[in-house]
Amino acid sequence: MEKAIRLCEMVIQGYKKGACEVKMKNSLNEVACKATLKYEGRQYHRVISAMHLSRPEDYFSIYQSGCNHNCLKCHSWEFSKHFNGNWYSTDEIAEECKQYEQYVTILEPRERALMYYANDLCKHCGSCILFNKRSPMCPNKVSKENIVLGPQGFGPARNIVAFTGGDIACQANFYVEVTKKIKQKCDDIWVLLESNGYGLTPKNLDLFQKAGLDSFWLDIKAYDEEIYKRLCGTSNKTVLDSPKEIIKRNFVLEILTVYIPNLIEVDQFEKIAQLIFEIDENIPFHILAFFPKYKLESYRSPTLDEILETYKVIKRVGLKKIQIGNIGVFARTDEEMKRLINTVGIKAI
Repeated sequence: MEKAIRLCEMVIQGYKKGACEVKMKNSLNEVACKATLKYEGRQYHRVISAMHLSRPEDYFSIYQSGCNHNCLKCHSWEFSKHFNGNWYSTDEIAEECKQYEQYVTILEPRERALMYYANDLCKHCGSCILFNKRSPMCPNKVSKENIVLGPQGFGPARNIVAFTGGDIACQANFYVEVTKKIKQKCDDIWVLLESNGYGLTPKNLDLFQKAGLDSFWLDIKAYDEEIYKRLCGTSNKTVLDSPKEIIKRNFVLEILTVYIPNLIEVDQFEKIAQLIFEIDENIPFHILAFFPKYKLESYRSPTLDEILETYKVIKRVGLKKIQIGNIGVFARTDEEMKRLINTVGIKAI
């Protein structure tokens, strides 16, 4: 039995179609949900670029091909905007998750099923393994026996699997089916969806809730719609509405925004932080430093001063859990690293 994906679920629900085109191997463009998702043999199949333990998240990441956004800054464009990978059925994905579960070294409670909490367990330096001693920045919360080497370095393996890379959360039935199968096969695995938020409509969130999906890593790329459309090719209405709807349904949530000089700066961060604060001041918020990539190669990375100013503004808004990522982009010397630590503290980096 084979069923093609023919109708845009966003249009059916009363929203505009996303920026969904994916470059196929024949160099022609196709809509992401039609190109990288199919229903065959009574189950969904998805094009997956890779599956492995990722750092610094310390969870099992499933890298999906095909996306409903066309982000100028995309760091995974090689597979999110190009058909790149192999077909996996939901049965096969669930089996991969079961295999990963045997590898898990840290069991997290559901409320910690986020990337944010990986940082307070390990700084991924590998010092305890390579030199048999902890680094000065080590949180001292994980024993050496729980540190394993993965494709992206050292750290623990937490009981979380995450769908990342390309995002077609607008096709909720796939995520419903695969979440249910993962939960059936695994004993102690939380399911996280890394999403741009475009497909996180109330209807889809209801379906995810019933399926047992646990948490979201929500990438709010900009607050102002004009900037968002310029950066991603879509409206951000569902994106800005989604944090409140996610929390209303008792999912676990963290939010990130990338600082891009001359495009996504302090004013955008302040508006997004205010949006979060009005929902819950304890929702974790990540400030990620941009590095030139894809169609923004001519843009520069932020400076340490720009990142610190952004951090201070977010703190003034009232958010309690703030982290800064991609620190090697803007803190390149010992002096800059010391200044960063002295200003925000080790827990925030």
